[in-house]
Amino acid sequence: MAIKKLFTERFGAVAPRVQEELNPASANGILSIIEARIAENWFGAAFPAECQDGGLNAGCDVAKLKGAVDAYKLIWPEDWRREEKIPEDGEIFNLVEFSYEHIALPESWQFHSYWRHDHYNYDKEKGRAAFTEEMNRVFERHGIAFELVDGEVTRIAPTGLQEALAETLFKSGDVHLDRLLETAREKFLNKSLDVRKEGLEKLWDAWERLKTIEPGTDKKVMAQAILDKAATEPVLRERLELEAKELNFIGNNLMIRHTEVGKPPVSVSSQVDYLFHRMFAMIRLLLKSSGRGG
Repeated sequence: MAIKKLFTERFGAVAPRVQEELNPASANGILSIIEARIAENWFGAAFPAECQDGGLNAGCDVAKLKGAVDAYKLIWPEDWRREEKIPEDGEIFNLVEFSYEHIALPESWQFHSYWRHDHYNYDKEKGRAAFTEEMNRVFERHGIAFELVDGEVTRIAPTGLQEALAETLFKSGDVHLDRLLETAREKFLNKSLDVRKEGLEKLWDAWERLKTIEPGTDKKVMAQAILDKAATEPVLRERLELEAKELNFIGNNLMIRHTEVGKPPVSVSSQVDYLFHRMFAMIRLLLKSSGRGG
């Protein structure tokens, strides 16, 4: 059920994935797709309508589905049309994730002529795969920096950093450092800006841990030792030293690891991206140079 690429996609004329909010057209598209899947009985495995002649699955019982949607305090796809107000992105993403959890591809195996309905079997794996592809095509077509991955709407990192995050293995030999780095990666890809800022904090915590990972007891000497492994050429080694000092300054003087009054917060998404990218590049270099993965 793969969706064929359109002309502009085949020839590379697609919007960059940088938009961090749904526009009205993409919001409408997502809700309309879910509406269509309800009408086409894709939710019939989780919320079955029973045939009057013996309990066979006769598609989706919309009342049951709507009851579950109400119980989860989710939006109902049709309601926003009557209200003429597009829901918040988080509300739409909640519905997308709920839909993934309960959706399955309906496969008619018998038509009941008296009651004029089909009887269905369902394939959850195929249904989820098709639904995921549809959602991600909407994001792609509108240049939106989100993706549905294993049932969760996840933010796409900026180009370059996205690839580095995906391919980096954290095998530093220090369990606590690896855990900090993995937590930073997971939080940074979250759709919530507040959670992504937590990821930035975890990355700076990992930086402090990494500076003490070399053998010894003197923190300054240990930090120098790991920088020495990253570069022996004097000019580059000096630049790395300056970069390490600058990263320390950023962490101590912005509201990243410390929350004292007077420290300016990092409150813009693009600033979080920049700082995360800058710190991640440094940490990754030191991990690789010291034989600790990366």
